[in-house]
Amino acid sequence: MSTETDSSPGLRLMELLERITRTDQPLALPDMVTLTGWPKPTVHRMLSQLEHGGWLVREPDGRRYAMASRLLRLAEAALSNSTQQGVRHAVLRQLVAEVGESCNLTALSGAEVVYLDRVESAFPLRLELRPGTRVPAHCSASGKLFLAWMSARQRRAVLDGLTLTRYTASTLTQREALDAQLDAIRRDGHAVDAEEFVEGLVCVAVPVFAPGQRTVRCALALQAPAARMSLAQARLQLPRLEAAAQALARTLG
Repeated sequence: MSTETDSSPGLRLMELLERITRTDQPLALPDMVTLTGWPKPTVHRMLSQLEHGGWLVREPDGRRYAMASRLLRLAEAALSNSTQQGVRHAVLRQLVAEVGESCNLTALSGAEVVYLDRVESAFPLRLELRPGTRVPAHCSASGKLFLAWMSARQRRAVLDGLTLTRYTASTLTQREALDAQLDAIRRDGHAVDAEEFVEGLVCVAVPVFAPGQRTVRCALALQAPAARMSLAQARLQLPRLEAAAQALARTLG
């Protein structure tokens, strides 16, 4: 455990942020004191600085701190613009060449899914979603994948704050039905979007795990017009998606 004098104040702030991002739930001041081993006044001062700077935000109870949008945007930019971006894009290009349809790499940002990278198919009929695009978690294959791999407490907290908006006739808007599907996704190891977000569009997503862990860092998905590729046909591409996900995991380090 590092001590208060191990590094400069700026580096200690970064270390505190790093510890916070590794937890799956908001933390109160006593939790962070226990987590760091630093004096309570020091941690309190650091939390105030991070909250004032827009890096952390307090939960409605006023006691616990969670990641704010500024910190989430920094994480997205780091994933999107790292030195491994070219390698990841090459993996996506190869996957699209094999399956013939558009593929994307996404990350979870709050209660939304953000596109980090995407390679379009060569077909004229396609839905172009550029990096930076955000889609809802409850009705996208990648979003449901992230929800499925959360702890029960974290998932409940996220879903409690979500409005299950209906986008198509297939969108799940009942909490019980969604929870049941998320449990099945965790068991099966992949998620699908059966025209739940966009009418006529199907999607299959697989997790990209952190190296040596079972933590989902990103999601890799195949997306296609149902008129050209049925959901059953998309599922047949799962072995290729899983192989590409393993290759992508090696670039995350």
